Amino acid sequence: MTKKAILCVDDEKIILHSLKAQMKKHFGDRYQYEFAQSGDEAWEVIEELHRDGIKILIIVSDWLMPNMKGDELLIQVHHKYPDIIKVMLTGQADREAVERTEQLANLYRCLHKPWTETELIETLLSGLGDKE
Repeated sequence: MTKKAILCVDDEKIILHSLKAQMKKHFGDRYQYEFAQSGDEAWEVIEELHRDGIKILIIVSDWLMPNMKGDELLIQVHHKYPDIIKVMLTGQADREAVERTEQLANLYRCLHKPWTETELIETLLSGLGDKE
């Protein structure tokens, strides 16, 4: 059976810790959870998982990060891995960035900070749909 992963990208460690706690609480060990603090680090994780035969099901990415914004990352990911579900988690993305990501990266959903655990889990569950 292929291992499956969820990747979270945010430049704030506290956000990544919160996401991990909420996902593990709901999904337990069903998925491998990976975390990156930048777009560049996310690409390193994506390539490593791909080499190891681990399928990334969902990427949850912040928008406002140093060097590479979340919309840029998600658009690049979509071009190389179109089957990955893309979720933006942001407190600062402008409407144009969200619309651009919807159009160019098939953005599944945009969650706004502060999010609720229910909102996150419902988004992940519906995004995973038949991929589980």
